[in-house]
Amino acid sequence: MFPIVSPVIPVTPTDIAPYRRGNSGIDYVTALDSGRPGPHALINAILHGNEIAGAAAIGRLLRLGLRPARGRLTLVLANTAAYHRFDPAHPYASRFLDEDMNRLWTGSVLDGPRTSQELRRARQLRPFYESADALLDLHSMGGESPPMILCGMQPRGRELARRMGAPGWVVADAGHAAGRRLIEHGPFADPGGTAAAVLVECGQHWRPETAAMAETACLRFLLALDMLDRDRLPEPLAAGLAASPAPPQRFVTVTHTVTAATGRFAFTQPLAGMEVVPVRGTVIAYDGAEPVATPYDACVMIMPARRVHVGQTAVRLGYLEG
Repeated sequence: MFPIVSPVIPVTPTDIAPYRRGNSGIDYVTALDSGRPGPHALINAILHGNEIAGAAAIGRLLRLGLRPARGRLTLVLANTAAYHRFDPAHPYASRFLDEDMNRLWTGSVLDGPRTSQELRRARQLRPFYESADALLDLHSMGGESPPMILCGMQPRGRELARRMGAPGWVVADAGHAAGRRLIEHGPFADPGGTAAAVLVECGQHWRPETAAMAETACLRFLLALDMLDRDRLPEPLAAGLAASPAPPQRFVTVTHTVTAATGRFAFTQPLAGMEVVPVRGTVIAYDGAEPVATPYDACVMIMPARRVHVGQTAVRLGYLEG
């Protein structure tokens, strides 16, 4: 196992206290209605309390007075209890309090008898998510992988990612063995539905450019839905968007999700993410004594975990389309 170095945190988490009351009756949920016809879009951040870039982006949108030109925009700061526990000296400890809030999104869990701090908050926020026509869920990563859009397996998620135009990597995957993500919840995953959801991994958790990517993702999401007029954006937001032109997009489909079966999962070489392993059968890791090999040529390494625990996703394997 490669050693994990305690990171230096070069950014200060955004003070979200000014956004607690919002205007929705639920703490840290703010609704902005244009008064004109259009979709209901929802931007969500901090499902994981230590992924602070999304809170920075939402805070900046609110401070700069962004409002939709059409439709209704809801801004949600989700796992605020975990966020308030963030400690730069122990930056991984506040991912969640009781359980991962982004593995709870099945009816049997949400409607079941058990409870936790994350489940109580998920149940409180559920009506907002289920009323949205489109969802952007902001996340970040422990490693140095390039930013990417996770679009799920529904064609409408892929189309939303295509219309956003950035980040450049777009990954279609079915999620994690440990539980469903928010973008796979009910209306977003229903084959007969119309609601679309994407998750954007904006970069390494605590880099300033990750918060900038989160802000850009918010603007591109709303522009893709025709909810903003580019020439009427607040000047600082317009400048940030102009400084982040859309790169060529590359689409990857995940075929294998490698879930750690032992506490001795170790990669055979350092991986940041999105490396392409050229030869089928290359051993990329050992799960205890069991080798993990690439299933085909030109296999893409997607979001290799820096800390691999039993039952959690260690890495996803995919192929480049086209």
